[in-house]
Amino acid sequence: MSGICHKTRQLVEASSLSWCIGTPRGARPGSVAKMSNPFLKQVFNKDKTFRPKRKFEPGTQRFELHKKAQASLNAGLDLKLAVQLPAGEELNDWVAVHVVDFFNRVNLIYGTISDGCTERSCPIMSGGPKYEYRWQDEHKFRRPTALSAPRYMDLLMDWIEVQINNEDNFLQVVKKILSRLFRVFVHVYIHHFDRIAQLGSEAHVNTCYKHFYYFVTEFGLIDTKELEPLKEMTARMCH
Repeated sequence: MSGICHKTRQLVEASSLSWCIGTPRGARPGSVAKMSNPFLKQVFNKDKTFRPKRKFEPGTQRFELHKKAQASLNAGLDLKLAVQLPAGEELNDWVAVHVVDFFNRVNLIYGTISDGCTERSCPIMSGGPKYEYRWQDEHKFRRPTALSAPRYMDLLMDWIEVQINNEDNFLQVVKKILSRLFRVFVHVYIHHFDRIAQLGSEAHVNTCYKHFYYFVTEFGLIDTKELEPLKEMTARMCH
């Protein structure tokens, strides 16, 4: 996905998050008014560390696709319809736009609960007692290795930032990225749902998850076995 995005100094923009975290009543779309929602306070807390957002170069086809996708979401379009490939557009471009978007949003969601996800509380990256996620890459961890959740998450985000610029075997790379991002949803929902509830952010996180789920299933980008940990919740949430 070479050339579709670059690092910026700006960490989180309210305008790009408004569809996911909600816009305060009476405020203009994309604005954050009094931040009465604890989730918003957590998101825009300057003491929180978020990775720089990835963006699309203005004037490029993928930048225009990104704007089109955001417009559909902000207009309240059904998520199942919003993820469908627009007529006349290239599938790879549409997928690339969403992979970058999901990377930003999942990174943001994890950042809001990261203070409760520590080496002590989450010594193993898992999704309950049944699912353990081991880390493997092309460099230091050539064999699947058990790691703490925060360590796994750091390696994952670093790895994605490299892979996201890889045009070789595009769809295979994308499938691996999305499968690993799904594991973040699994960990957050199973081990940190209380924190999400405390922040009053269930609806916001659920919307992000539904968007992700509808997209990966629309284009067959995640093996159904990988989706098993949240199968029951997904069946209730995504009709």
